[in-house]
Amino acid sequence: MVTLFAPSFAARLTRIPSPRRRLLSPPTSFLRRRSPLPPVPRLAAFPAAKLSSSVAPMESPSAEDRAAGLKFEELNWDHSFVRELPGDPRTDIISREVRRACYSKVSPSVEVDKPELVAWSDSVAKLLDLDPKEFERPDIPLLFSGALPLVGGLTYAQCYGGHQFGTWAGQLGDGRAITLGEIMNSRGERWELQLKGAGKTPYSRFADGLAVLRSSIREFLCSEAMNGLGIPTTRALCIVTTGKNVSRDMFYDGNPKDEPGAIVCRVAQSFLRFGSYQIHASRGKEDLEIVRILADYTIRYHFPHLEKMEKSESLSFEVGQEGGSVVDLTSNKYAAWSVEVAERTASLVAGWQGVGFTHGVLNTDNMSILGLTIDYGPFGFLDAFDPSYTPNTTDLPGRRYCFANQPDIGLWNIAQFTTALMAANLISKDEANYTMERYGNKFMDEYQSIMTRKLGLPKYNKQLISKLLNNMAVDKVDYTNFFRALSNIKADTTIPESELLVPLKSVLLDIGKERKEAWTSWVQTYIQELASSGVPDDERKAVMNSVNPKYILRNYLCQSAIDTAEQGDYAEVWRLLKVMQNPYEEQPGMEKYARLPPAWAYRPGVCMLSCSS
Repeated sequence: MVTLFAPSFAARLTRIPSPRRRLLSPPTSFLRRRSPLPPVPRLAAFPAAKLSSSVAPMESPSAEDRAAGLKFEELNWDHSFVRELPGDPRTDIISREVRRACYSKVSPSVEVDKPELVAWSDSVAKLLDLDPKEFERPDIPLLFSGALPLVGGLTYAQCYGGHQFGTWAGQLGDGRAITLGEIMNSRGERWELQLKGAGKTPYSRFADGLAVLRSSIREFLCSEAMNGLGIPTTRALCIVTTGKNVSRDMFYDGNPKDEPGAIVCRVAQSFLRFGSYQIHASRGKEDLEIVRILADYTIRYHFPHLEKMEKSESLSFEVGQEGGSVVDLTSNKYAAWSVEVAERTASLVAGWQGVGFTHGVLNTDNMSILGLTIDYGPFGFLDAFDPSYTPNTTDLPGRRYCFANQPDIGLWNIAQFTTALMAANLISKDEANYTMERYGNKFMDEYQSIMTRKLGLPKYNKQLISKLLNNMAVDKVDYTNFFRALSNIKADTTIPESELLVPLKSVLLDIGKERKEAWTSWVQTYIQELASSGVPDDERKAVMNSVNPKYILRNYLCQSAIDTAEQGDYAEVWRLLKVMQNPYEEQPGMEKYARLPPAWAYRPGVCMLSCSS
């Protein structure tokens, strides 16, 4: 696989920070516009596939909603992936190269012994038209451990490759994930169900294909917490224990230990990733047609609006500064598709930066083609603001995937995706360049909008925001609690200087005289900006609190739920699920879930995990 940045675009990336640089200002490194881009009708021109169910925060279902719904035996299955794409002729699970195939038919093989249901999401059940009372059935642990097949399901593991930490890794694939099939709900939405930790597949390599309760709880809770935050994400239907132990070397230090095994059922409209196209593009001429077949399938089922475009000269754009090359997105559906994938990815990463989420493993096999947060491994939300934070021990010391680098890594991954499409002659170099340019512009538009709303400003103020982020980094201010507290500041320029920091007293801890002066100066400038807008304080506070969560899934909260669950008590998992469904609400009585991490939260295994976790 050749890593390519087209020359005309590379010139615009000369200021991209290396993985060792830290961004203490808004991440604008990849967008240095020499001239304004043409007025492009962005996603309005190419409306996104219906993802509202994935993006909208969860709501607690009403009694009426809970009473309605289907039994598992009544679900409407439609296995388009298996029906329309080339499959592996073999059905064994021997680890091997799978050629000229998008999937391998396999069945769950994990051993179970009195499996138990840990928790489930009523919200996700509703997406599938399921009656949540179905989870009271005694056979649920067997169904979602794979010990019993779901009626109508058709199980397989997907083939894909990817770049891992910047290096092409070849074939990867679903090594411990097995799809149960695709369900069509009453709203015409397609949802794929997948068991993670259900046993070996041909893509397991030297691994056992299993998962532990610790990592399964983290994925279950964070999938639903991200949805509550309004960040596009895969979802989680339920989690079960297997009743068997699994050996894991958490820190790769030669000290494995037994942990309780578990399986999470995750749900998405598709689990296709950038690596799904890369693997076939990397295998030479004979496999390039599969890239086209898979792209056609993806557009047909997940971007259908792109097949209905009509050629229009009004959607032609000049590319780059020299040569006068022109891209017409209506003349090539693959180019329009690559642009939409890039813009969805840019919006996703901007959303992560807004809530302080660090994915931890942004390999191209962990990048969703639908712009969803996918594959929750060693993720983490910022506590004390540190742009160089990474939750992944495997990412040390280079910190390629640290918080500050996520926007640039998103662009790098888009470049690898467009390279695969170019190899299959689906898009041109100019179209690839334009796709990457649109990523940069979309990210900056979204990021600036998010930060402006987080501060309740009338318009984006780069200098004010840059100074704020530098102050926060110097004093290690809690990212989430600070922005929540900021809404308490009044737009009153007559407030005495000695009282300016009172609303921030709970978040500006242990700062000396010099730092107090720095913060006082910033707050004075901030108040002047607020006062100029003329927006009443209560209105601004409501807007700010709607984008600045009070509750995030801090790693120590996850660990507390894990510790009790490993003793057979799942109550804390349920409590956290409920709190994270409505992270922007005050939720009286739940204030302890907004507290700063205790000292034990910074020990290895809590604040940082390995890729295997």
